[in-house]
Amino acid sequence: MPQVRVAGFGLSLDGFGAGVEQSLNDPLGKRGPEIFQWFFHTKTFCDMVGKPDGTTGVDDDFARKAMENFGAFILGRNMFGPVRGPWLDDSWKGWWGDNPPYHAPTFLLTHYVREPIVMEGGTTFYFVTGGIHEALERAKEAAGEKDVKIGGGVSTARQYVQAGLVDTLHFAVSPVVLGRGEAMFAGMDFAGLGYSVRERVSTEFATHYVLGK
Repeated sequence: MPQVRVAGFGLSLDGFGAGVEQSLNDPLGKRGPEIFQWFFHTKTFCDMVGKPDGTTGVDDDFARKAMENFGAFILGRNMFGPVRGPWLDDSWKGWWGDNPPYHAPTFLLTHYVREPIVMEGGTTFYFVTGGIHEALERAKEAAGEKDVKIGGGVSTARQYVQAGLVDTLHFAVSPVVLGRGEAMFAGMDFAGLGYSVRERVSTEFATHYVLGK
């Protein structure tokens, strides 16, 4: 049965999923890349960006599963880019160039209407102004028999978890302390929402936790 999943979600040891001051030069915020060191060395990531080699093993297994069997993605607006407010023009098309890594319909939460953008590799960005439920309904329809991935950022993942709409979550917790940023756990009662830890595996770069109901 298709699921709604959060997967490959990097966190610092103190629970931040992105750094402060996101900008064109810092898509993940200041020091944000530190929480994805578990991912950048994997064969999965290297294949995505056209680099040779890359490591296999536990981190790569989780990286691969974080991109497998998804028929649609949902992203918050900050995951798409640093532009805020109304869309002044159609020039910004995401961080990833002409061929984004999604290769499936991708629904972006926003308050401002914008026409869909067809990209290379099977990705089409759809801009949803009706909130998280509308985005999920459209994503499920687009995904068919495959899963829907809540791709982030932190605010988007929190909204879907709090609404009881996420089946499983995979957090990759890196051994770094950011001190500031986008906090995943602040004010959240995962146990009260029915989640418990189903799997835990540690590597040099991260401890992987899988939570489910």
